[in-house]
Amino acid sequence: MKRRALIAAVALLPALALGQATLDERILEIREQSRFVPDKALAQLQKLQPELAAAPSYTRAEFLTQMSATRMRLGQNDVALDAAEQVISFGKSLHDNAIIAKGMLAKVYVLFAQAEVDAAHRLAFDAEKLALTTNDNPLKVQATITAGQTYAEQGNFPAALVKLQRAVDMARPPNGDALSLVAALNALAKLHVQMKEYANASETLDELLAETEKLNSPGRMSMARNTEYALAIDSGQPKRALRALLQSLEIERKMGAERMVGVTLVNLSDSYLKEHDYARAAQYAQESLRSTQLTNDKSVEATARLNIAQAYLGMGRIAEGKKQYELGLARYEQENNKPDLQAALREYGEALERAGDMAGAVQAYHRERAISDELFEKRRQQAMLELQEKYETEKKQRQIELLSRENQVKGAEIDNRRLQQRVWWLLALVFALAAAVVGLLYRKVRHTNAQLEVKNLELKAQSTLDPLTSLYNRRHFQDFMRSLNARERQDDIVGALFLLDVDHFKHINDNYGHAAGDAVLKMIAENLRVALRETDMIVRWGGEEFLAFLPAIPRHGVDEIARRILLSISSQSLKYQEHEISVNVSVGFSPFPLAPGSEPLPWERAVNLVDMALYLAKAHGRNRAYGVRGFENFHLTSMEAIEQDLERAWRAGFVDLSVVLGGDPGTHPTTPTEHTNVVSIKQAAQKH
Repeated sequence: MKRRALIAAVALLPALALGQATLDERILEIREQSRFVPDKALAQLQKLQPELAAAPSYTRAEFLTQMSATRMRLGQNDVALDAAEQVISFGKSLHDNAIIAKGMLAKVYVLFAQAEVDAAHRLAFDAEKLALTTNDNPLKVQATITAGQTYAEQGNFPAALVKLQRAVDMARPPNGDALSLVAALNALAKLHVQMKEYANASETLDELLAETEKLNSPGRMSMARNTEYALAIDSGQPKRALRALLQSLEIERKMGAERMVGVTLVNLSDSYLKEHDYARAAQYAQESLRSTQLTNDKSVEATARLNIAQAYLGMGRIAEGKKQYELGLARYEQENNKPDLQAALREYGEALERAGDMAGAVQAYHRERAISDELFEKRRQQAMLELQEKYETEKKQRQIELLSRENQVKGAEIDNRRLQQRVWWLLALVFALAAAVVGLLYRKVRHTNAQLEVKNLELKAQSTLDPLTSLYNRRHFQDFMRSLNARERQDDIVGALFLLDVDHFKHINDNYGHAAGDAVLKMIAENLRVALRETDMIVRWGGEEFLAFLPAIPRHGVDEIARRILLSISSQSLKYQEHEISVNVSVGFSPFPLAPGSEPLPWERAVNLVDMALYLAKAHGRNRAYGVRGFENFHLTSMEAIEQDLERAWRAGFVDLSVVLGGDPGTHPTTPTEHTNVVSIKQAAQKH
């Protein structure tokens, strides 16, 4: 696990007060020093304290702000919070919005260091609103960067991108300054990496390195190299990533910047984890842990523990690895950084799976799935709100234009009436002009209405289809199932649900890049269209998952459909650049509706049961399908007990399962004269 920087105090140039240039310049130097070697910066700030009595208000506020930031970096959060509150109170007494906003931002960083994330996020947005009312451009850039990073932590990447691009624009000449520009470019480059926009990230990084070189600041160059590492490791350039980290570590150790050393060491550990060099990964993670415990950097300490845990699991030390993982995850949950927590849980599940702890892996996958569903729903709602706001704005603009033209017509009519009293011979011409204007307006209104209808159709399509695969999206399926009248069928015709997950999809992204992953998802979508009927509903369920709902098939043919899905995907390969990528999927399935008692299950619980069958398929070897045929002895158990542990319910005799194995249909004989991929669940259990 690599460490991404979250909200951090952004050191920017102040407006120098007249008559105090020397003192302001010294505070500025200490501000940069505070970021990298806060213990030395604290000593320098304390030496300046006697000079503050005669200093202007803005200089005193800047001093208190830097005292808060320095104390925070030394882990003295209570003292740092008190200094930030002093800045806010000082600004309010002077009715100075710039000083108030400066104090609010200082408080934001301390709240985040204390893991009071929700309060920090709310205050960050308030601080930005206030900062933008001032004439202090560096302060406005700093506040906008902080707001953008806040959106990114919440998983709202589109809003974060708008904010950080605006910060870069504000930091450019003639109004901006070099330090502001470097801070904004660094934040924007990291966001592009998080969004997997590697071309944009590379372009932004090039500009960042060029601007940082001009500053001649070792600390800022180290930060830029760490950003280069994040881009290189995510885009599949391990040698470049390692080179950037070693350059950064050399700079930081020369500076004595212990907090930055901790971050770089944890990233070095992550780099060796990706190479499966668990001994070196554990070594660097332990060094990072010792470093962060000296600086009291809880966030980086948590990431170091996650890397130690992965290394231990890779070496077979499962109990120690799980203990370290839970310690690290506790801090991630406290910070409530959903994107990083989701990535950590996915890596946890994969590490447990490689170590052979299938039950623990399934539990980690379920925790990751819950966060994935939450983020997916938030992004969908945000996209819909943005589209709705866009079209509402266009509608209002059209209404304003129509009203404006109507006013022009009315004015022309008034002028015409006045002219009628003097020049009767112009009457015919005036009516002709008025008719022409009305005709143009009428045609314009019709054209506008036609455009609006087209936009509404586009919006409807966007709300029901997945943009990458052109399959139905989750929302459309949910709306369809709510309107479906699901009743238990007594004959041999049933519906069926199939939930698919691409096996080792993360390895495809890591080895070939995210563009290859997208191509794999498109290929699977096409294969499903071929394997299934036009009347079957195929859904992009989220990430690398697909769902298929077949409304009417023979009951005895459900297993055959699962076999067809497995074979249609595993028999194809994707040619991407110079590589040929083979793909398998794991599947969970069942007839629909399912009726354990007298009443059929709601579709949501049926999908949840199929999801549990899918995880059994993954835990028992992948490239196979697990199907729920029905229920037995249901009066001795409950649906809640079955949903809690499907495998245990089967072993107790309450659930009837079947297994369909992937690969060549002729490789899994069940009788001497019959070949099939469908295997009884007891036979599958004996093999695994």
